[in-house]
Amino acid sequence: MTTAIVHVVDDDRSVRASLTRLLKVAGFEARGYASAGEFLIAERDGAPGCIVLDVSLPGLTGIELHAALQREHDPRPVIFLTGRGNIDMGVCAMKAGAVDFLTKPVDRERLLGAVRLALLRCDHERVRHQASTDLHARLDRLTGREREVFDRVVHGKLNKQIAFELGTSVRTIKAHRAQVMRKMEVDSLAQLVTAAERLSTPA
Repeated sequence: MTTAIVHVVDDDRSVRASLTRLLKVAGFEARGYASAGEFLIAERDGAPGCIVLDVSLPGLTGIELHAALQREHDPRPVIFLTGRGNIDMGVCAMKAGAVDFLTKPVDRERLLGAVRLALLRCDHERVRHQASTDLHARLDRLTGREREVFDRVVHGKLNKQIAFELGTSVRTIKAHRAQVMRKMEVDSLAQLVTAAERLSTPA
């Protein structure tokens, strides 16, 4: 299993060193970066983890980096740090999907708690994303006609209605329907409908 990495992005060397040391002592693998640019050009191997991110970075700010990562659909949750944050900034950060918004000097237990929560969220997101990927792969296995049957079945249409619409026999529709169930790896209509609902939800 790939080890999760806590990425600490803060331009204050002493803060960065202190936080990475704290995280390592607590049992986490931690890496430090002095700027958003340094973080972005560093080798990223797709390992799970989270980002402890200073709001006021030189150049690309923490808020801007977070927005850029979201546009890339980066699954790693963010914990914001600030030395002069305010309530409005914190609210905006949380609405943007941040796990927490911490002020410096950072409380040790609150930071570790936020990191644990962020890693749990990352793990959940990776599992959800993999399940979505697997489901789309099953859908891609359907033939064109099976896809037509699938779409009509999940919308509650009966075999005879589908047969009429597609200009074929009920027996043929039943055969296609059995293939749809097999390829989608479901045992009931309810499970097939649930699969269709998940497929309609953005990954």
